[in-house]
Order: sequence, then structure tokens, then C-alpha cells
Amino acid sequence: MSFGEIYSFARLRVNSALLLAPLVRLTRSNQKELTRMKSNSFLRSLALLAVTALAVPVFAKPVSKIINITQAAKVGKADLQAGEYRLLIDGNKATVQKGKSVVAESEGRWEDRDTKSNYDAVLLGENGQVKEVRFSGQKRVFVLSE
Repeated sequence: MSFGEIYSFARLRVNSALLLAPLVRLTRSNQKELTRMKSNSFLRSLALLAVTALAVPVFAKPVSKIINITQAAKVGKADLQAGEYRLLIDGNKATVQKGKSVVAESEGRWEDRDTKSNYDAVLLGENGQVKEVRFSGQKRVFVLSE
């Protein structure tokens, strides 16, 4: 056997395998089974996505910051004097503590801004109501409802 004969024999085996591939056909029962498998796979993926989306807020860590208020302010219905407070934000609920006691609570929401804040800041409205809290280095701000 020469080198040319071995080469043509190997090429023939490759070509004969390629010719047999189109002969495999799907019957109607195979097609139904394949469609059912695709829909089961889709439903499993959808369920996994839903569970993941519901679990993300569970892992969200509450924000805790020390804030300094330089003048009298109002959070929710509570009046705050100038001083140092701890602000806890858990989801959409903000709690203000003085020492270990809760002095104010309010609802709010997170919003994104175009630029990052250069420092932590508490923005007050014209009547002393706290409107929003900004955090240093973040575009996200917490806007209080009341």
C-alpha cells in the first residue's frame, strides 16, 4: 500500500460519513418530543429567572449613614433639632435614630442622578422638610415622600 492509497482511503471514509448524515429524519413523534423538551426547558429557565429576580431584594443590604443636620429639620411628622443622627434606609423605609432611640420614620424611593455627589448631604425644602439625602461618590439619592 502506498501513501496515495492510504490518503484516498481516509478521504473516502470521511466523505461516506458525510453522505449518511442527511438520511436521519425526524418522525412526527420525535418532533413532538423535541418540541415538548424545548417548552420544558423554556419553562425551567423562566422559573429560575423569576426566583432570581425575587431573591435580589432579599440580599440588598440596608444603608446606614451618620448625618449632620445644621439647622432644625422635619422628617415625616417629626421635628429634628440640629445635631448628629444615624440614618438607616432599608428598601423604601428611612429611619432616623438619635443614640439608640428612633426619632423619625418616613417612606421614600431611590432615584438616579446624572452626576455623582461629591459629599454626603441632606437637602431641605423651604419649610425645613428633608427632601433628599445624597451620598458621597454615588449617583443614587434617596428622596423622601413627606
